[in-house]
Amino acid sequence: QVQLVESGGGLVQAGGSLRLSCAASGRTFSSYAMGWFRQAPGKEREFVATITWNEGSTKYADSVRGRFTISRDNAKNTVYLQMNSLKPDDTAVYYCAAKTRPSYYTATAIVYYTSVYNYDYWGQGTQVTVSS
Repeated sequence: QVQLVESGGGLVQAGGSLRLSCAASGRTFSSYAMGWFRQAPGKEREFVATITWNEGSTKYADSVRGRFTISRDNAKNTVYLQMNSLKPDDTAVYYCAAKTRPSYYTATAIVYYTSVYNYDYWGQGTQVTVSS
């Protein structure tokens, strides 16, 4: 069982930056792929970014590529989302999620999970509001 706690959300003007953090419980953090998703009012939860469990290979949604950076610190059991050049369309609740590495993948396998249905554990979310 993994518990995820997001922090770092808030109100920022367009063009500004925020860094979200997601702290995970447990001792096997490096065996989880991690993802960030977001959900705006009236919309479905959508993929933002993911990072693999080992060397930290990354994949981004087209809407955030070049502006957002996902990273992880396995020693601190934490994943981050650095968000730059924020736009009003980025306003949403941001969720952190963890995907357990399947036993048929080695620790060096690079696999990207971009669907909400891929993930096993979710945080409670943190609100990000970007004003114009």
